Amino acid sequence: MREQAFLNAGLKITLSDLRDEENPRTEVFCYEGGISEFVTYMNNVRGYSPLHEDVIHISLASGNSIAEIALQYNDSYAETMKPFANNVLTPDGGMHVVGFRTGLTRTVNDYARKNGLLKEKDDNLTGDDIKEGLTAVILVKLPDPQFEGQTKNKLGNPEVRGIVDKVMTEYFGYYLDENPAIAKKIVGKATLAARARKAARAARDNVIR
Repeated sequence: MREQAFLNAGLKITLSDLRDEENPRTEVFCYEGGISEFVTYMNNVRGYSPLHEDVIHISLASGNSIAEIALQYNDSYAETMKPFANNVLTPDGGMHVVGFRTGLTRTVNDYARKNGLLKEKDDNLTGDDIKEGLTAVILVKLPDPQFEGQTKNKLGNPEVRGIVDKVMTEYFGYYLDENPAIAKKIVGKATLAARARKAARAARDNVIR
């Protein structure tokens, strides 16, 4: 119920337990901030400290489909992602997750190079570097979702990949340009992850030798 309230901003769900007439219990789920509040909730539950105060919220409507994304970086080393299609959780990902990760990786690298945060001789940041410490909710709504398998764990619609990729490339890229202090923190965290990755690889190579 909490999850559905997050996915439908402003929806109010009330659950009442009246079995004990003297001590009835009621739980109300309502989140005006929608999936942005979902991201905040997940970070709080896990005890993560945000790297930047605001949750980044971007969306795009294309034909009869809508892609909505909320994301925030934190001080952890883990990626926490919840992808949904028509309010159905898709734990195995799918085309919306592929579009998100592709667009995220390209946009952060493009911003870093354009603003001198990555030098010409530096390698591009990998997707894993950029996902470190990221909490995100991906919500797509489309008229004819094509789920793979009986459990609907994965979304197969190929057109969704392009919509989500465009949201990240254009709108997230615009956000980084308009918020250079936050962008620098995001690139800085990814750069530290890249250094740690390279150091670990070098250590393994030395052991093999």
